[in-house]
Amino acid sequence: MKVEEIDVAEQMGEVGRILREYDRKKGILIHALLAIQEDHGYLPEDVLRKLSKKLDLPLAEIYSVASFYKQFHFTPRGRKVVRVCLGTACYVRGAKKVLSTLEERFNIKVGETTEDLAMTLETVGCIGCCGLAPVATVNEDVVGEIGLKKLDRLIKTIG
Repeated sequence: MKVEEIDVAEQMGEVGRILREYDRKKGILIHALLAIQEDHGYLPEDVLRKLSKKLDLPLAEIYSVASFYKQFHFTPRGRKVVRVCLGTACYVRGAKKVLSTLEERFNIKVGETTEDLAMTLETVGCIGCCGLAPVATVNEDVVGEIGLKKLDRLIKTIG
């Protein structure tokens, strides 16, 4: 969805009739941010400026809302987002080594993206697969029981 295509009345539907104009614009902000991020992979500043004008909301308010939610990103992300679990079970079974190997191999730290946009590296507190520790996800795929061989294969699929 392009910023120019945003129709406040259409997005708000029946609820829009009882809300003030300002509240209607605020009401679709999250939906607009999600659509922008889906289109671009992140929230580019120039697009947020256009959104600010379109919705007549201060740019600071848009940044305030977007930065509150962890799912919004202000910089380009990798094609593969690798999340290494650092929960207790994974940690004691070698997750820290998995993480440090990925950092070394791709020359990035947690929270960073490779220059070629191949990968973004993150950590999570728990993936919910403690019996498969150590665990990581690559986009939506869960990779469990990561030993040296599996880690080598994982690295090859990423880079």
